[in-house]
Amino acid sequence: MLKEFKEFVMKGNVIDLAVAVIIGGAFGKIITSLVDDLLMPLLGLLLGRINFADLKYVITPAGGDLAESALMYGAFIQAVIDFLIIGLSIFLFIKLLSSFKKKEAVEEPPKPTEPGKEELLLTEIRDLLKNRSV
Repeated sequence: MLKEFKEFVMKGNVIDLAVAVIIGGAFGKIITSLVDDLLMPLLGLLLGRINFADLKYVITPAGGDLAESALMYGAFIQAVIDFLIIGLSIFLFIKLLSSFKKKEAVEEPPKPTEPGKEELLLTEIRDLLKNRSV
């Protein structure tokens, strides 16, 4: 069983998936930083010095030992923007890869195929009919 597990883990697809997950996690952190630290402050400035992280709807205010209960819709807006940027980035990357694959497919000229027996016979019949009508 250990041997089978080792063979499974060492397959190319599993290792590729692991690398993709690690790179995806790092990419997600970069995009989150881009949105939180660059885009949202600029967007907040353009919209009248709004800090999106502070946008919330208070359900029950803090009182005594109880903490405030609020809907943090500003954080949700930031998460949606994160998602849209990551989705757009993945879309553009896959589109780029697809264009490379299409170029590779176009670069190979189609190999001429030799006509089959039926095509040779039809060609002979056509030629005979042409000669006969002349």
